[in-house]
Amino acid sequence: MSIAFVLGNGQSRSDIELQFLKTKGLIYGCNALYREFEPDVLVATDRPIADKIQQSGYALTNKFYTRKPTAGQGAIRIPQAYWSYSSGPVALAIAAESQHTKIYLLGFDLGPTQNNKFNNVYAGTEFYKTSDSVPTYTGNWVQQIVAVSKKFPQIQFVRVHGQTTAEISAFKNLNNFGCTSIAEFLKQLNNG
Repeated sequence: MSIAFVLGNGQSRSDIELQFLKTKGLIYGCNALYREFEPDVLVATDRPIADKIQQSGYALTNKFYTRKPTAGQGAIRIPQAYWSYSSGPVALAIAAESQHTKIYLLGFDLGPTQNNKFNNVYAGTEFYKTSDSVPTYTGNWVQQIVAVSKKFPQIQFVRVHGQTTAEISAFKNLNNFGCTSIAEFLKQLNNG
């Protein structure tokens, strides 16, 4: 069985030790994750942060996908099929294209914080809204995640829920898409 972890940047991801995941499977992440952790694959679709990542030299030594790579800086162009997708769903699609049998989605909270504010571990830093901002609309992300799940029916997708993870009814209709708590997720990983 080939396991992968796709990291969104919702606050629920803060409860997971990322180095531990490295021992269990490949890690796909997005945007500012590179500031603190090097996933196996990084994705950024928004031009300002994608340019910053490339200018930092990150893409010269790490696998990095973006829509418009800068020549000579090492980035890879996002596959055309996912050109219009947001960073998290693109990372999920690239993981699915790699034919893992099980893909865990962590930090895909797809909703506001408990006090109805912007939910992102990088809130208030460069390229991100402040933590007291209104939540980001996530309907397009939900549609893109559903599309990836349907395109790869042989892959089992498991969304890991934390305290800030929103319930998404569209995921309940997918045969290959489940959810689990952070505690149960960690228990499964520790038991092999």
